[in-house]
Amino acid sequence: MNVILFGPPGAGKGTQAERLVSTFGFEHLSSGDVLRAERKSGTALGAKVAGYMDSGALVPDDIIIEVILARVLKASAEKRSVLLDGFPRTLVQARKLDEALAKAGTAVDVVLSLVVPDGLIVERITGRRISPSGKVYHVKYNPPKVPGVCDETGEKLVQRPDDTEAVVKQRLDAYHAQTEVLESYYCAKGVLKQVDGTQDIEVVARQMSDLVRAFAR
Repeated sequence: MNVILFGPPGAGKGTQAERLVSTFGFEHLSSGDVLRAERKSGTALGAKVAGYMDSGALVPDDIIIEVILARVLKASAEKRSVLLDGFPRTLVQARKLDEALAKAGTAVDVVLSLVVPDGLIVERITGRRISPSGKVYHVKYNPPKVPGVCDETGEKLVQRPDDTEAVVKQRLDAYHAQTEVLESYYCAKGVLKQVDGTQDIEVVARQMSDLVRAFAR
């Protein structure tokens, strides 16, 4: 089974992906994680990825397709169910994915679209703080006991370069300009299902799980 988790940056895709993976045993292919890993690789491709991510621009299709499609096809070849988180983001990516899956004898089964207003997205992302060891906090929703300090390690918390308000707004503009057209694309295929991402996390998780079960082959 192939499931796409879709929505603007900061909509909660990562949180919901964890629950779907736990419930259904999907192989989780997060574009954000894959791209950040490439960014840290020290390669020329990683340097290009870093430049786009830090500026708030979407990574170009040719780069993201190269990095992610290989992993998708490997999972399909091994008959493993896949949860795609943050890919595809453009029609070009969606069509390339469909072509690749069709050649592998499979297809996208359901697209789960998280819907969250822009104002809430900005608040969610700009409030994130991260420790050097990777522990994530939020100044409003999950604050550390001591402001600016990790509870577990005592390390100073930082804001990622791509979590500033200016960068977040650029990312949202890019999302609305390029990615929202995917809703029409997948709606025409009869696989798009929208979920209100402002609801309680567990409510969203339950609704998504019910939708996956309904579309399971």
